[in-house]
Amino acid sequence: MIRTVRRRRLEAKTDYKLRLALLKSGKIRLVIRKTNRYILVQMVRTEGAQDKVLFGASSKMLLEKGWPKEKAGSLKSIPASYLTGLMLGRIAGEKVTEAVLDIGMHRNAPKSRIYAALKGVIDAGIKVSHSPEILPSPELMSKNKSFSGIFDKLREKI
Repeated sequence: MIRTVRRRRLEAKTDYKLRLALLKSGKIRLVIRKTNRYILVQMVRTEGAQDKVLFGASSKMLLEKGWPKEKAGSLKSIPASYLTGLMLGRIAGEKVTEAVLDIGMHRNAPKSRIYAALKGVIDAGIKVSHSPEILPSPELMSKNKSFSGIFDKLREKI
């Protein structure tokens, strides 16, 4: 018997085995996605066969918080990812206390932008199961000196 591959798997959009495991947990999913320009972080609940976004934040929102417009090309950096996760954690912190991480089809690279966003959510007070070795260190986030002043200022503001 020939088995056909589902369309979204062929398009590298959905890992159905991972998605089923996440849905069986029954917890709210912390969905982190990277684009070519931004980092998107969302809290998603599955109701039946539908996903409902409860809270969401994009690194584009950092421009409204004080990120310099001339550095808009760096909204996908590690500091911007951390601040986006921190922003979502502060928004959702009153209603969501625990979540499970969903990185989708992105590579599992320790100390990457995805895990910087996770660190921001965790620092905001939301419990997410993780290994401490995968999170980027504070030195890595403030390694680029051109972002250190911006990073500290926005961290206090958020």
